[in-house]
Amino acid sequence: MVASSGDRAGRCGLDGIEAGPVWAPRLRPAAARGLCTDCGVSRLADAKACGRACQFIAPDYPALEAKVHGRARDAAKPDELFFGPFRAMYRAALHAPRAGAQWTGITTTIGERLLATGAVDAVLAVAPDPDDRWQPRPVLVTEPAGMAACRGMRMGYAPLLALLEPARARGFRRLAVIGIPCHVHALRALEDELGFERLYVVGTPCSDNTTTANFHEFLALLADDPDRITYLEFRADYHVELRFDDGRQRTIPFLRLPLSTLRPDFFPLTCKTCVDYTNALADLTVGYMGGEGAQWLVVRNARGQELVDLLGDDVALAAPGSRGRRRAAVRGFLANVERAAGGLPLRTMPNWLRPLVAWLQPRIGPRGLEFARARLEMKAIETVLHLRRTHPKRLKHMVPAHVWELVRPYGLVPAADEVADPARRR
Repeated sequence: MVASSGDRAGRCGLDGIEAGPVWAPRLRPAAARGLCTDCGVSRLADAKACGRACQFIAPDYPALEAKVHGRARDAAKPDELFFGPFRAMYRAALHAPRAGAQWTGITTTIGERLLATGAVDAVLAVAPDPDDRWQPRPVLVTEPAGMAACRGMRMGYAPLLALLEPARARGFRRLAVIGIPCHVHALRALEDELGFERLYVVGTPCSDNTTTANFHEFLALLADDPDRITYLEFRADYHVELRFDDGRQRTIPFLRLPLSTLRPDFFPLTCKTCVDYTNALADLTVGYMGGEGAQWLVVRNARGQELVDLLGDDVALAAPGSRGRRRAAVRGFLANVERAAGGLPLRTMPNWLRPLVAWLQPRIGPRGLEFARARLEMKAIETVLHLRRTHPKRLKHMVPAHVWELVRPYGLVPAADEVADPARRR
């Protein structure tokens, strides 16, 4: 999912025309690519930069982590194997939530304050397309008030990095970027070439993105009036929350979602094989998984701490909790993915039992950091199984060593031809 968009942004500028504090120039067409999330790099003048930047070709996570954070993740430190390098983690919420925000508005408030203090010339984020509130549209925000247009959640591919060249052309040298993992990986891979004087990166976790058209099909399965849905969130209490434009709210347990009616390719293979759910190359990750109803902040380096400090006394910070046990849930997920044969995970639970399990999950299932660990292991399992089925030769290039460690407790061990020779990365 692409986070940091709002419900109403108004019409942004086209072809470099300014529209108040938010600017959205027309983009070059995307180049044809396989295993592509259209991060925007193929729309740059040098479209071949994809070969140097894409996380689905030959990523080197340890090298990029060391470059960005000063060190790669240390598997001996608690939770770094799962979440990547970090200095601190918090359960966080603004004391006064921002109207239209997906949670309380931490990400867009950080953007506001970077602009207000002059720390950056612009913030690169996404806002809603004027013709479809769910379609993400990359924008450059140049004034604090413009961040209000970037609140909420969008679903779909967002060629965010296509705006890096327009940003430089306008003379922006200090930039903040709010993006999902495929944006941030490519940004970090090209960072030295881009030549920005200062770069702040706020990353949001991402899982199971799809096209905006597919997302509309999903909404139509959830409500008789899907056009009136203004808010959707997969919550850490095992429920999906819906809000409607007439003030109604509704929650649906995960187990009662109509996933079995979605076609097998509803989620693209890229999202089924992404190994960076926690956005480990960002300065600060802002997500929900470990938040237990609040937001989860993962401070990864000194710049990330600067971003948290911008919130001052307006944010409540606490240590994240961790409850329940994940192993049984993850083993069940593994079995379901294996049975699905490349489609969406199958669920064989009888319908009469689903209400009871849906009631039990938020009470005895993994919560807080244990919920986050479970999701990371599930994503790692999904990556290995889908690549083995569809692109076995890519395993040694796309799956880093730490992902193999996440799946090892569940009996998934790499074959000799599934692991890259470390010497070839040098």
